[in-house]
Amino acid sequence: MNQTLARRVVAEALGTGVLLAAVVGSGIMAERLAGANIGLALLANTVATGAALLALILTFGPISGAHFNPIVSLASLIERAIDWKAFLVYVCVQTGAAIAGVVIANTMFGLPVISFSHHVRGGTEQLVSEFVASFGLVMVISGCARQRWNAVAFAVAAYISAAYWFTPSTSFANPAVTIARSLSDTFTGIAPSNVLGFVVAQILGGVAATLLFQWLIPRTQNKEGHHE
Repeated sequence: MNQTLARRVVAEALGTGVLLAAVVGSGIMAERLAGANIGLALLANTVATGAALLALILTFGPISGAHFNPIVSLASLIERAIDWKAFLVYVCVQTGAAIAGVVIANTMFGLPVISFSHHVRGGTEQLVSEFVASFGLVMVISGCARQRWNAVAFAVAAYISAAYWFTPSTSFANPAVTIARSLSDTFTGIAPSNVLGFVVAQILGGVAATLLFQWLIPRTQNKEGHHE
């Protein structure tokens, strides 16, 4: 692995790990403080996730592109912004770091290091929700990267914060996040039996948005010259 790729991989690992610690940790804290008020807990979890995403993308975007998400890396592969080697390394690192982030969150709050979630998120509506959430995420990234690349961090944080509320699945929109969150039996968890369906829906949504934006805004129209 060359030094440049090594830096990108470390950035992806740090960003993804901290993101998951923020998502799961804030979910645990929110559930404990809000008690039975699920709406308040979700609001707190949303604010913490959106803020963490914004900070992490601004921090690591110039180094690795701040994907933190296999479907974002897949979109970059389809767009030929990264090669197969980088894609495979990114996906492995993102997944491993996501799991590490959940382990850290569980440990910080005195919970078992790994506890499989019993939070069932099944049904067609949940799968449609994940397709929509993932399509929208890649749509926002693709559109901003082509036209206003310096707004990507703000757009992604805003979109995910909104999608927490307009999708019944609370917008996982990330295969690595989905796998990792199955290992925490807390507010943000997902039952392992629901993981595969979520991941398939996420991939389909991400690919659909990527292909659409290749036609809608061809890369040759990107005046900023940014190629994520």
